[in-house]
Amino acid sequence: MVELKTDASIDAMHAAGQVVGRALTAVRDAAEVGISLRELDEVAHDVLRAAGAGSPFLGYRPSFAPTPFPAVICASVNDAIVHGIPDGYRLRDGDLVSIDCGATLDGWAGDSAISFVVGEPRAEDLRLVETAERALAAGIAAAVVGNRIGDIAHAVGSVCRAAGYGIPEDFGGHGVGRQMHEDPGVPNEGRPGRGYRLRPGLVLAIEPMVIGGGTDGYHAAPDGWTLRTDDGSRAAHAEHTVAITDAGPRILTAREERP
Repeated sequence: MVELKTDASIDAMHAAGQVVGRALTAVRDAAEVGISLRELDEVAHDVLRAAGAGSPFLGYRPSFAPTPFPAVICASVNDAIVHGIPDGYRLRDGDLVSIDCGATLDGWAGDSAISFVVGEPRAEDLRLVETAERALAAGIAAAVVGNRIGDIAHAVGSVCRAAGYGIPEDFGGHGVGRQMHEDPGVPNEGRPGRGYRLRPGLVLAIEPMVIGGGTDGYHAAPDGWTLRTDDGSRAAHAEHTVAITDAGPRILTAREERP
């Protein structure tokens, strides 16, 4: 069932989204060669605790997962697309890192993700990240009253395919509200004019995922959580929680950018 939010609820979700934004900024700023993914998880956890927020990730166990998720961020490196478990791996020069984070505050959830390169970047990795961000921007631009979910999916997929990248099937965005994952689903590829009609009060997580090798294949790692590219190429992920309003899309997880 799709739940439309009131203006007051969207404001409350914005507060949760700002916590997510601060956590992602703190993780990005702390990410340097030599730091472990587990240490980055603790950076995000500190931000959540300081804000009095909880984590919708910690302990989360969907039907596909063999165990509850053990952290407050997903940390996916290089050929990991999403759902990477933060562990003792220490970042190396040139690693491409995707961080997904959520927060719950006063009963409302926010969800967002960023990708970046640690140390000296490769041009192809910067292009991959930039494409994920452009696809996200295109999806947000399509998130207007009167459009449909298919218009968002088409906007996202068109950017990714035009760049020659793959898109992992069956994983995409979703509704957000009291729970991190609500209806409707938001695919990263689709036909315009199809699907649920966008109305004021609908809140969605739009999250492009792109595979650098151009193929769509992926598989679950032995931990049962991490999704890795079949061809071993690198991947990037970008995400914002966005409210559909009469004034246009409102990004609830916007974060401060580096100067």
